[in-house]
Amino acid sequence: MGVHLDESLANAQHGVYTFRAQGSIYHKIGGLLPSGSQARPRFLQILAQRQDIQNCALRINEQPSNRPQYCLPTASQVAAVIVGGEEVANLNPRDILVESNSGQLMTVMDTAGYYDPLQYPLLFPYGSYGWSINSLDSTGRTIPCRAFYAYLFQIRLHVISIILLAGRLLQQFVVDNFVKIEANKLRWFRDHQDTIRAELYQGLQDCLDAGELNPGFTKYTNPTSWLPVNAGKKTILPSSFVGSPRDMNQRYQDAMALVQHYGKPDLFVTMTCNPSWREIVEELLPGQTSQDRPDLITRIFHAKFEEFKSDVVDKSALGKVVAYVYVIEFQKRGFPHVHMLLILDENDKPRSPEEYDKIVRAEIPDRDEEPQLYDAVLKHMIHNPCGAGHRNSSCMENGVCKRKFPKPFSARTIQGDNSYPIYRRRGDLPAVPLHENSTTYVDNSWVVPYNPWLLLKYDCHINVEICSSIKCVKYLYKYVHKGVARVSMEVRTGTDTNEIQQFIDARWVCAPEALWRIYQFTLTRMCPSVERLQLHLQNRHQIRFNTNQSIEDILQMPQNSRTMLTEFFKMNVSDPEARKYLYIEFPQHYRWLTSSKTWRKRRNKQRVIGRIYTASPMEGERFFLRLLLNHVRGPESFQHLRTVNGIVYPTFREAAEKHGLMENDASIRDCLHEASNSKMPSSLRKLFVTLLVYCQPTGVRSLWDEFYPFMAEDHTFSSPSNTNFCA
Repeated sequence: MGVHLDESLANAQHGVYTFRAQGSIYHKIGGLLPSGSQARPRFLQILAQRQDIQNCALRINEQPSNRPQYCLPTASQVAAVIVGGEEVANLNPRDILVESNSGQLMTVMDTAGYYDPLQYPLLFPYGSYGWSINSLDSTGRTIPCRAFYAYLFQIRLHVISIILLAGRLLQQFVVDNFVKIEANKLRWFRDHQDTIRAELYQGLQDCLDAGELNPGFTKYTNPTSWLPVNAGKKTILPSSFVGSPRDMNQRYQDAMALVQHYGKPDLFVTMTCNPSWREIVEELLPGQTSQDRPDLITRIFHAKFEEFKSDVVDKSALGKVVAYVYVIEFQKRGFPHVHMLLILDENDKPRSPEEYDKIVRAEIPDRDEEPQLYDAVLKHMIHNPCGAGHRNSSCMENGVCKRKFPKPFSARTIQGDNSYPIYRRRGDLPAVPLHENSTTYVDNSWVVPYNPWLLLKYDCHINVEICSSIKCVKYLYKYVHKGVARVSMEVRTGTDTNEIQQFIDARWVCAPEALWRIYQFTLTRMCPSVERLQLHLQNRHQIRFNTNQSIEDILQMPQNSRTMLTEFFKMNVSDPEARKYLYIEFPQHYRWLTSSKTWRKRRNKQRVIGRIYTASPMEGERFFLRLLLNHVRGPESFQHLRTVNGIVYPTFREAAEKHGLMENDASIRDCLHEASNSKMPSSLRKLFVTLLVYCQPTGVRSLWDEFYPFMAEDHTFSSPSNTNFCA
């Protein structure tokens, strides 16, 4: 807190010692009543509150529509607001203060077993012991925090759980414990960062060569081995932290690898949890709502989606699926939903408006002919009223609906031009009441596209869109992988004319998301899976080690010299079959064994796609190494890659030139082609400038004309997240 010390008052000569502070003050005091040894209450300090110091107000703001994860909350629920990124959780101690029988104040950490009964006495009326860092199971193994609470939040036959009956207090308890679980994970990495290090293999070799002469080295028990104090960088997190921006970006790149292999997606499907599902309602007690049971919402939606996925993927309800991506989301609408992108088999791809109509409808059905479908469409597939009479609707932005409702009428379905199709929405049909006794009437212009069979079976909002006509499919995948829900908060103090503002960016975690993570349900998946292939120069790969190891031991461990790339070279030496494949094709035929760090030939027909990590032209040799790996089959070593017609060239760039990969700007064109499939326009423009500076292409005008449409997409194409997404 910012403190201003008033020197005129804070002295021992005049008046009462005064300490003036601005911000929230927490004063540690004794009990409210005097102890038995005290004759009467005694106070050591007096706190005076000045009326001219304004209180703070916390306001949650909505960010621009191009950041959909920052939309305002629309559901009444308890949520945790975690300030900072997913990778920077609040690692400060989470504790409470309690007064002991002796009158002393005691600090209780959230890792103590009696934290839960003291913090939530209504949930633990008998003072049951909660989770602690010393909790052990029957075999003597430590019980993980997540596993303990997953056990606690289970429904058991003939057992009444006070916790699951606590309503909004249950929501608070769930998100509080999720924050505890996340903080404990990060705290472990923080506490072990002095022993877990990462360094380049060559860097350790250099340390060994200079070790005995370098005074900055620390001597260990082995008198011939020295390990530098600063060898290796500290690591706080593993390479992937589920749900973080870095993780979602990697998954986005993996999804675009599927597009490069199988082509553009054909269907975009969104399924949203229905709080009125029979399975949920039947479990509610009198007076309870679905919001009071986030455990039911989470478990039943998970079961429904697994069946939905089986229908769509395994049973080909919408056509034979060859590849798919899905992401579970918990935005601020109160209930979970899933976005799914499907790539269909060539024989099942919808290519004409007539084929579109067999999969998707966007009209209110006839009540007499299809009464069940009629009720389902009005219940689940009508866009919320918006427009002139509903300015406060969540979809309204600058007086216009972000989803472009109401949609224009059309007598027939029309092929989209770099957009979703214009579905058939006949305007000659009368408007109908939204529900019985409703004064709101809707027509076909308000219908969200749906598939009749899926809607009837699952009785929930299921938006189905034909997306094969969209050229810029990367916007679809970017929308799906936008990341976890976040909020932009504003702390306001002062008057309207002289206002102090502090903006805080924070993560938003609701109870269903917390339980989804506690239950360890899958958050995102793609099929086929994508193998990320390492890319590094010779001896420039990164290895992890412990600081109590000597350098000799680290370097002599065979696994530390092995990587996907070096073992790819070895397989080409020992297996003639392997020489037929490029590095990026290798995972389709060979399986990487992480434990032994070796490739093994696949015995089954499991589909796997390879993706080599990207390299910028500014990285020099690493960029040209990647270029060669994408064109040279069966290389047996780094030197082999630099060998052309029996001549070993000193650099990968020279080898690429001798292979003819630099002629007519071929390598630059390949680089831009690959980047245009996955990079956003701003990144693509930066890459174009980088290529001009570092690679000096000859046909600049030709490259500009060819890739200008991709670099200008953000000016000529409106993101689907702003315009056409109906979910």
